[in-house]
Amino acid sequence: MTTVSAVLLAAGESRRMGEVNKLELLVDGMPLLRRTAEILQASGLQEIVVVLGHQADKAGAILEGMPLTFVYNENYLDGQMTSVYQGLLSLSQPCDGVMICLSDQPLLQTEDVNALIDAFGKRSHGSVLVPTYQGKRGNPIIIDYQQRQEILNGERNLACKSLIEDNPDLVSAFEMSDNHVVVDLDTPEEYAALTGGEVAAL
Repeated sequence: MTTVSAVLLAAGESRRMGEVNKLELLVDGMPLLRRTAEILQASGLQEIVVVLGHQADKAGAILEGMPLTFVYNENYLDGQMTSVYQGLLSLSQPCDGVMICLSDQPLLQTEDVNALIDAFGKRSHGSVLVPTYQGKRGNPIIIDYQQRQEILNGERNLACKSLIEDNPDLVSAFEMSDNHVVVDLDTPEEYAALTGGEVAAL
């Protein structure tokens, strides 16, 4: 059986959403960050590490009571890869793969997560599984645990946009049946289009 743990990235500044932290926005009746965490928790993931940074206290309060591992990234202003690094460093249980999860995917479902875990276990090549929909790359991705040390050593940058193009042998693409993996929330306009509501703090 393939074991996959997750690093949930929740350290970003959410600048494009304006004054409101997008992780607070209500989706399906709960804060977006909480929704994402509950979906991950309900899936077949083994361990979930949440990386906090910007407004860490607020994010921690949203996730209060959940059996998650929390870690603070003091370097979150230096970019997303610093949070990936911190999350990978904080994993405590051995596993076959690590799912790198964004917090702002409002359509993501537990079934999507489990489909990716299954695909990772069945892949015929590559150490990075990337979900796609109609040819568009999405998230979350899963990396082979053996890639962890290369990333921690600075030899591999998952944030590099040319990673897939430059390393076709490294990547296994998995076509999803819906668009859940390619939809995220960055702006008030995207939130309004998704929910019909205005951006407002909790």
